[in-house]
Amino acid sequence: MSDPRTIIITGCSSGIGAYCARALNKDGWRVFATVRKPEDVAALEADGIETLVMDYTKQETIDALVAEVSQRTGGRIDALFNNGAYGQPGAVEDLPTDVLRLQFETNVFGWHELTRQVIPFMRARGKGRIVQCSSILGLVPYRYRGAYNASKHAIEGLGVTLRMELDGSGIFVSLIEPGPITTRFTANALAAIEAHIDVENSAHAREYKRQLARLDGSGPINKHKLGPEAVHEVLLHALNAPRPRPHYLVTKPAKQGVLLKRLLPADLFYRLLRKTD
Repeated sequence: MSDPRTIIITGCSSGIGAYCARALNKDGWRVFATVRKPEDVAALEADGIETLVMDYTKQETIDALVAEVSQRTGGRIDALFNNGAYGQPGAVEDLPTDVLRLQFETNVFGWHELTRQVIPFMRARGKGRIVQCSSILGLVPYRYRGAYNASKHAIEGLGVTLRMELDGSGIFVSLIEPGPITTRFTANALAAIEAHIDVENSAHAREYKRQLARLDGSGPINKHKLGPEAVHEVLLHALNAPRPRPHYLVTKPAKQGVLLKRLLPADLFYRLLRKTD
């Protein structure tokens, strides 16, 4: 019997990462899950998943992760699913530059470094899969999400360029662009806005308070929100298809948003988005 395929999945303490790590483990993959906090290791290890601590903002933890996985597998890294990220809400004019920089350190630069480090192992085997969990906000902007929009637009640009540059190597790059998914993402976004945005003294104070009601769960429920299994479904295709697609849109709002962007004049499209909750 051949050795199981190996995959690194980041951001596995909850949500999409946790679901996909457990599902792929049950499917026979050798999963290396990463979490930022040591206290999140035990729950995944209890399910038989090899779990390591890694923080995208700390170079030494990325180095240690790749070294440990390659040592355990004899240099076999078949796939990488970059998933760990957070969203920093706030109007663009209210974003301190250091806060914007931190968003990119986590959502872009850390992903880039981990991706660069695994590619040589894939090149040595002549095959591999790199899947980036982007967002519909990497294709369609949304008000008060400028930092997150920008980070996901950056991931889109890097991802499609890398896919073209790796053509013929046996390594494929795919981008998953989910719309609303049930995770702890909104709770983390609530903490980020409270920590970094001066809500009371902003010209956008009234709108922030309405947005905060949505984030804390007291606002209307998004009826189009899907569970993390919807992302797992397309992840399987990206990992297993002979030639996976460059883009995988997930959820009805994501698909509608891209379609309308294609069909409508830009000014009309952005005016419609401005009215979207």
